[in-house]
Amino acid sequence: MSDGVHDKSICISPSAADALIGAGDGSAALLYLFILRNGGVFDSESAASALSLPRDKVESAFLKLSGLGVLGKAALAREDAPPDYSAEDIKMRLNDSAEFSGLVQEMQRRLGRILSGGDLTILFGIFDYLGLPAEVILTLITYCIEENRRRYGEGRMPTMRYIEKEAYAWARLGIFTQDLAEEHLRRKIETKRKTEELKRALGIKNRELSPTEEKYLTAWMDMGFERDAIELAYDKTVVKTGELSWAYMNSIIKNWRAKGLLTVAEINEGDGRREPPKKASGKAEAPTQEEFERMRRYLDKMI
Repeated sequence: MSDGVHDKSICISPSAADALIGAGDGSAALLYLFILRNGGVFDSESAASALSLPRDKVESAFLKLSGLGVLGKAALAREDAPPDYSAEDIKMRLNDSAEFSGLVQEMQRRLGRILSGGDLTILFGIFDYLGLPAEVILTLITYCIEENRRRYGEGRMPTMRYIEKEAYAWARLGIFTQDLAEEHLRRKIETKRKTEELKRALGIKNRELSPTEEKYLTAWMDMGFERDAIELAYDKTVVKTGELSWAYMNSIIKNWRAKGLLTVAEINEGDGRREPPKKASGKAEAPTQEEFERMRRYLDKMI
């Protein structure tokens, strides 16, 4: 007999399922189901207990899910915008909360300007509505400043709307502690380094990758493919199509992943199981080693 709660089905999107299958991480897949079953709420202690896994393994699986980009689908549904905070609400919190007051001062120092009323409202929404701790928000702001400089050069500070958008992304990934924030950034830096290497290997110069191109490369790396395997897929793509075709290259890589072929050695062995080429009519074949030896012995007798 059902109780009305446990009847609710759990739906996994095809893209999330593909990402989980491609990752090949059973703990991450279990944790994803746990998060879905709990309405998007992640708590490492309750997850460890429910899944009978060590807490460090649960946290490692959570970071894996964060890297796969599937947790947004499992996050709690939130309004697109926080409540309409009044100036009095924000003023009261500035007076009552040393944490929020200190956050405002440090943010103004890093951005090099006084926050407007609108800026304060956005920041208060990140702090109060999303619930990100001040230290996590400051780490996020540092990341946004560095990313903005990388894209647009020195002197260009990020807008509060950009910071807010990134804050929502972090909240959906469950990044509510400093340790998770730092690990998230370490992963992003490592992914960026590998992406830049692949970008050069694919002959892309003097421009940034488009969001779609970057998504392809990140997905392939998340599947477990290293640079040399991706370069092999690129080579096969160019030979076949005469150009870098992302869709065609993706089909090659997904086919390898479906066969469980991740390394170049595995690909060469597994992808080499083809029918032997048909003999061309009217053309002599090269002698085998046995025939060669027989001819040599015959010639030795003739001398």
